[in-house]
Amino acid sequence: MYTVVLTGGIGSGKSAASDYFATLGVSVIDADVISRTLVQPGSPALTQIVATFGDDLLQPDGSLARTKLRSRIFQDASARAQLEAILHPAIRHEMLQQRARATGPYVLLVIPLWPTSQAGYPADRVLLIDAPVSVQQARIQQRDQISADAASQIIASQCSRADYLATADDVIRNTGTLTTLHQAIDQYHLRYLHAGHR
Repeated sequence: MYTVVLTGGIGSGKSAASDYFATLGVSVIDADVISRTLVQPGSPALTQIVATFGDDLLQPDGSLARTKLRSRIFQDASARAQLEAILHPAIRHEMLQQRARATGPYVLLVIPLWPTSQAGYPADRVLLIDAPVSVQQARIQQRDQISADAASQIIASQCSRADYLATADDVIRNTGTLTTLHQAIDQYHLRYLHAGHR
């Protein structure tokens, strides 16, 4: 199955892009969606996270206190590495299982941290949704209602824009309207359809 990886930093517009690919009939498999299902109350991954980071990461209803975990891993690189060691193998396993069952014309794997988590994934093309840091920052501030400093800290904790650009085959600069983004995706979609049918 022809496989395209969709990636990009926080606030670049990955979700808007993957949502549009889904409307075109592409099989979209999203690492973030899978990671949320893997940490449901009572799941092995959540049990491991609590054993590693402490009971204070559980809400009263037994679900994961995401905001608390996020702020902890943004401030501590070793904690982030521990969390990734728990989640990434399970996410990769589930993504590959879903890819094997996919029925669309090609598969789109949405992997936000692609520059640091490529191992074990098939990829015929890597499509980067790219935006300047200033645009990312403004979008995060607006979306999450946080300060400029907090948004900068989140962006700084992720892969650099240079790393994303270095690992991409195709790049969409997402600085315009949603319509502009959709038009750019339409062009790549036709290319991927053609490549997938060869």
